[in-house]
Amino acid sequence: MKDNLQLATEYLYSNILGRYVTMNHINPFLETLHSGFKISTVGFSVENNPIKAIQFGEGKTKILVWSQMHGNESTTTKGLIDYLNYLNLDKKEFENITKNYTLYILPILNPDGAILYTRENANKVDLNRDALDCSQPESKILRKILEDFNPDYCFNLHDQRTIFGLLESKKPATMSFLTASYNNEREFNVVRKKAAEVIVGINNELQKFIPNQVGRFDDSFNINCTGDYFTNKGYPTILFEAGHYHNDYQRDVVRKYVFISIKSAISSIVENVIVEPNFNKYLHIYQNNKCFYDFIFKNVKIIDNNVEKIIKFAAQYKEVLKNDEIEFIPEIIQVENLDDFYAHQTIDFKNDLFEFENRNFPKIGDTIKIRI
Repeated sequence: MKDNLQLATEYLYSNILGRYVTMNHINPFLETLHSGFKISTVGFSVENNPIKAIQFGEGKTKILVWSQMHGNESTTTKGLIDYLNYLNLDKKEFENITKNYTLYILPILNPDGAILYTRENANKVDLNRDALDCSQPESKILRKILEDFNPDYCFNLHDQRTIFGLLESKKPATMSFLTASYNNEREFNVVRKKAAEVIVGINNELQKFIPNQVGRFDDSFNINCTGDYFTNKGYPTILFEAGHYHNDYQRDVVRKYVFISIKSAISSIVENVIVEPNFNKYLHIYQNNKCFYDFIFKNVKIIDNNVEKIIKFAAQYKEVLKNDEIEFIPEIIQVENLDDFYAHQTIDFKNDLFEFENRNFPKIGDTIKIRI
């Protein structure tokens, strides 16, 4: 019997790769789905791009899933497509899922942001801060689907930056999760506990493949955030955050852990029974922290006011859309004060002199040449 990582590898939809994913990439895949999947257009974006939905199943438990409400966060979309590819090609698994669940999936909620590779929509509004006002067409579509479909669970799929890691393990947070708060006190009611139970199930499975690389996202309450608003209204909502894996800047390895997370989440939803010991396991998942940089350069010689010094500095990739591909441009982001930070890659300058534009000291914003 194949394990979940083997399944994620086998059913990876290789026609969609890299960081830049739009509906132009998704549409050919939708055409491969068999008749058990209902494909529809449920509305249009600010720029009049269609927002597509995939519906299937006739089971009692209803799950609403959406991805890329931030247009430049495509990893979870890829993992979602891989999972749908699995269900499309494995008849037995499809029958099992459709018997027990009904799913309503929006693969790209923000098609304009996906095209532009921006977090916001075409009106420069962050849809994940528009839940209360519901001012944008994309937000209105999601709200209407929520109210009409009335799901038992919501899966809110996102990417997180490479800066996030886990202090306890000194490893990147490759996947992180959150049962969103419903009030300022961040109390746990039945709604939050239901979501926490599912996250425990996901974490149990992921630890087999990425031990000590699963995080728990900050649960500060903000009623404008989609997960918080939905939880406040009584819908158990799970935030999925796809993060960094060693050298995987295209995130075609991490997508496999998204596949595992989605598959495990669905299988963890059983009878909606809250078991207190299991719920407590959620609180023991390591807390996400901003503790990583893409690069830390050490033993760097500089000349500052005619004085030689040995310092450290950090660089972070800036992602730029060019010719429908993402270019990674490393920029200096922090000089010194790096004792509490880790690096995805540490580069030893070996006391060589720093040189950039006829000066011998680094400035924040300097671009440097590094190969991925």
